[in-house]
Amino acid sequence: MFSGWCVWVTGLPGSGKSTVTKALLEKLRKREVHAQVVSSDMLRKVVTPKPTYSEEERNMVYGAVVFVAKLLTENGVNVIIDATANLRKYRNHARTEMPRFMEAYLRCPLSVCIQRETGRKEYAYAPKDIYRKAFTGESVSVPGVSVPYEEPLQPEVTVDSDKLDPDQCAQSILETLIKLFLY
Repeated sequence: MFSGWCVWVTGLPGSGKSTVTKALLEKLRKREVHAQVVSSDMLRKVVTPKPTYSEEERNMVYGAVVFVAKLLTENGVNVIIDATANLRKYRNHARTEMPRFMEAYLRCPLSVCIQRETGRKEYAYAPKDIYRKAFTGESVSVPGVSVPYEEPLQPEVTVDSDKLDPDQCAQSILETLIKLFLY
């Protein structure tokens, strides 16, 4: 029934999830392995066009992320989820829904994430200036500052994205994918 696999790339905002996901996707393409990216920021634009980032909204968005990923994997599509998912329950839900699931944790100090977000030129679907908004009180829902970010307890792979470049992070994730699902 499940022929596709899913890897959830998680970490604090600014840890490099989207950049590493793009690098991983390119590495997979070079191996002729197709994968679909499911981004919480992209999905949020459709599901909640004026996001509040409340816990109720997060439950809905991450529930939708898992639902879409499960449907894709059931139909043979490999999935890379690019999403903070600040609470373990979101990622654990995905783990229970998809038997071929792995978690890739981009560990990065908050200070580095803040520096990256402050200097970010491109935002794509990500919210802008989240750390500035958290520290000025304009936002009360920023993971790692005003709401918790629960680090994974037993991710299949952990990479220190402050010490490795995006290509090296993606390579570590790919090596774990190869061990678990590709050979």
